[in-house]
Amino acid sequence: MNKSIERLYSGIIKENPTFVQMLGMCPTMAVTTTAIGGLGMGLTTTIVLILSNMMISALRKVIPDKVRIPAFIVIIASFVTIVQFLLEGFIPSLYDTLGIYIPLIVVNCIILGRAESYASKNNVWLSMFDGIGMGLGFTVGLTSIGIFRELFGNGTIFNIRIMPAQYEPVTILILAPGAFFVLACLIAVQNKVKLRNSKGTADIDACSKDGGCLNCANTLCSGKNQELKNTAEGEEA
Repeated sequence: MNKSIERLYSGIIKENPTFVQMLGMCPTMAVTTTAIGGLGMGLTTTIVLILSNMMISALRKVIPDKVRIPAFIVIIASFVTIVQFLLEGFIPSLYDTLGIYIPLIVVNCIILGRAESYASKNNVWLSMFDGIGMGLGFTVGLTSIGIFRELFGNGTIFNIRIMPAQYEPVTILILAPGAFFVLACLIAVQNKVKLRNSKGTADIDACSKDGGCLNCANTLCSGKNQELKNTAEGEEA
C-alpha cells in the first residue's frame, strides 16, 4: 500500500484517535452535544494538525533535540492563534460554540503526539498525510458522537428536525454522562466489527492451509472452497 494512503487509512480506521487511541477526550466530551460542535472542533483540529505537522517536519533538522518539545508547542500555538482569529472574524457562531476549547487545542495530545512520533522523523509530504488522516479520524469520531447525542437528546441533526414533534428527548445524552455512554457504545460496535472481520480472516487462513476442508460449510471461505474443488476436479480429469 502506498505510504500516503496508508497514513490516511491508519488515521481514520486503524489508529483512530477517538475510538482506538482514546486521545483528546476533553473536547470529545465537551463539544459533541451537537453535530455541528463535533464537526467544527474536528475540522479546526485537523487544520492545526496538518499545518503543524508540515512545519515541524520542515524544521526537523533545524530544531535542537533538547528543546524540541517547547519548539513544537510554540509552532502549534502559533497556528492555533491564527485559526482562532479566523474563526472569530469569519465564523463567529462556531467560535462561540467551541469557546475555550479552541485555545486548548494547543495542548491536545493528538497534535503534540503526532509531532513527536511522526512529523519530527518523516518528510513534509508524509507528515501532511499523517495530519490529514489523524485529523479526519478525529473529525469522524467527534461528529459521530455529536450526531447520536443531538439526535436522541434533542431530536435534530445539524439543527434539522429529524424526530417527530411528539418525541420525548433523552436529556441525559446531552449532559456530560451522555458523552461517555455514546462513546462506549460506538467503541463496542467498532470492536464487534473488528472481531468479526479478524475471525473471518483467521477462518480463511485456516482453510487455505488445510486441503481437507473441501466440504467446509463456512460461507466465509466459500471462495477458497470453490478454488480447491476446481483444482481437485482438474486433477481427476
